[in-house]
Amino acid sequence: MLLRVGEKIINRQKIHRVIDEILEMRSRGMSQQEIANRIGLDRTVISRLETLGEVRKGGRIALLGFPIQNIEELAAVARQEGVDYCLLLSEKERWEFVQSKSGIELFNTIMEIIGILRSYDIVIIIGSNMRVKLVETMLDKDVIGVQIGESPINVDKYVNVEDIRSIIRQLQF
Repeated sequence: MLLRVGEKIINRQKIHRVIDEILEMRSRGMSQQEIANRIGLDRTVISRLETLGEVRKGGRIALLGFPIQNIEELAAVARQEGVDYCLLLSEKERWEFVQSKSGIELFNTIMEIIGILRSYDIVIIIGSNMRVKLVETMLDKDVIGVQIGESPINVDKYVNVEDIRSIIRQLQF
């Protein structure tokens, strides 16, 4: 995927590939300086990349997701792993939620949920690319997005429970 920036043509895939390579080498224990020398970058670039993507460990975790096929399994994992707030909806439940309220009731309920989510240190959002991006924009905190498809999603999606368990465990102390 190419992007024009002024007179330059930027290859986004190359950037993503190099960042993935940097992070993989760091996770294997290589120092920032070793990687910088190998790739031909300044060490501070690698440090800033890590800072940009850093998620604080510990703290209170909220889990939000829709439309989810295996709600019970995910909710059980959330309970087992000590997630403090869990709101998971199937497509049917999402529509029932929307249709059961008047416009102002729906608005107030959504604002209340946003307020609740803002009180948590980390929010894990499982949803479409658009919903993940929206939640990241609305919440001024660490948001971990788990994309389950391109928007709009109008069928329940199965979410790998062990992937979510792994994310939660990595976020804890």
